Amino acid sequence: MDSKLASIAGAIAEPARARMLCSLLDGHARTATELSVVAEVGPSTASAHLARLKEDQLLVQLAQGKHRYYQLASQEVATALEALLVVAGVPRDEFKPNTPDRLRNARTCYDHMAGTVAVQLHDHFAAQGWLANADDGYDLSREGEQHFASLGLDLAALRKLRRRFACPCLDWSERKPHLGGALGAALLQLALKRGWVEQDLDSRALQVPPKGQRQMLAAFGLSSA
Repeated sequence: MDSKLASIAGAIAEPARARMLCSLLDGHARTATELSVVAEVGPSTASAHLARLKEDQLLVQLAQGKHRYYQLASQEVATALEALLVVAGVPRDEFKPNTPDRLRNARTCYDHMAGTVAVQLHDHFAAQGWLANADDGYDLSREGEQHFASLGLDLAALRKLRRRFACPCLDWSERKPHLGGALGAALLQLALKRGWVEQDLDSRALQVPPKGQRQMLAAFGLSSA
């Protein structure tokens, strides 16, 4: 136990690695390139640091298409880092995405919804306990089944499709998950059908009229305030 504690303490104590870890406290995943900039080191040095942090189970790597992202391994890691920052009296920097506003708010990601609105919905589904972890992504809890069925979704038919039923999909702009899979695709079609969102003809952007956003959030028990 003592040697494990010493190894973790040593991993955190190195200044470049400490900067990497602290930059991830906002919950947003980052690429190795972004973390190398944060740490003020070259790509090869950053790779070595990231390997050490993964080895000590402080970070995990996420694959999204051809891209690789890193995030803190657990809430326990975040809590420990927060406590150390309080002791050190060091403030945290806020995550600032550089995605254009019209794409950041809402857009399509293949056949499901992405962007700020989609991440907000995913987080709400998780907080309500509607999403249950499964081997290939998510399943629904009993409460989740009831709520999504009440919106008119044919969950049995979605489960028969030759694809994952539901899964987290790391959002390109928010660096947090939105809902993918057959359920995510069905929710996008529901939103389009009910006029909650409108598809741009010449881009992936989704327009979310104020009335549509209020109706969509209300359908899931969320306030637009």
